[in-house]
Amino acid sequence: MQHINTVPSREIFPGLHFQLVHGSKSTLSVVTIEKGSILPEHQHPQEQITWVMEGQLDMIIGGEAFSLTPGMIHVIPGGTLHSAVAVTEVKVVDFFSPARDDYR
Repeated sequence: MQHINTVPSREIFPGLHFQLVHGSKSTLSVVTIEKGSILPEHQHPQEQITWVMEGQLDMIIGGEAFSLTPGMIHVIPGGTLHSAVAVTEVKVVDFFSPARDDYR
């Protein structure tokens, strides 16, 4: 067991600070995104569930535009192209299955 405040933060993309917890079959990340930061279009084989805790995150998921605000959840199927822009400072929780071994 550990507290989220003890999980170190890593800047994986410019302006995106990840706190990562890995299980054997899944990954949980708490991501703080600086206002104006851009996550370029990408895809990965893992299914991703994104839950916006704070702020506004504008995303393009599978070619469709979404504006995610606090409390909103979006499931992104594995292999789906997606990108994001932080309209404000944003905090999200992302859950990935299977685990994001590339983030270990």
